[in-house]
Amino acid sequence: MKIILILALAAVVSAPAVADQYVKGHTRSDGTYVAPHYRSSPNSVQYDNYSTKGNSNPYTGERGSQRDTTYDYKPYGSRNNSNN
Repeated sequence: MKIILILALAAVVSAPAVADQYVKGHTRSDGTYVAPHYRSSPNSVQYDNYSTKGNSNPYTGERGSQRDTTYDYKPYGSRNNSNN
């Protein structure tokens, strides 16, 4: 029984923190209404966003379609490099 309890506790502690955020309905400056919805917590990566390929929104079931560009390789001297 102790082993099961320890394994369950380890699974909870090692699980990534998922903190969804509720976004209230609002009107954008261009007049477009955005309905209330949930989104994944903002951070500096894209792979854990609902809209990224391979993921799906648990509230709507919609599959992600955006490419993850978090770790795209940008060689020195490329047009995307802001140092040029």
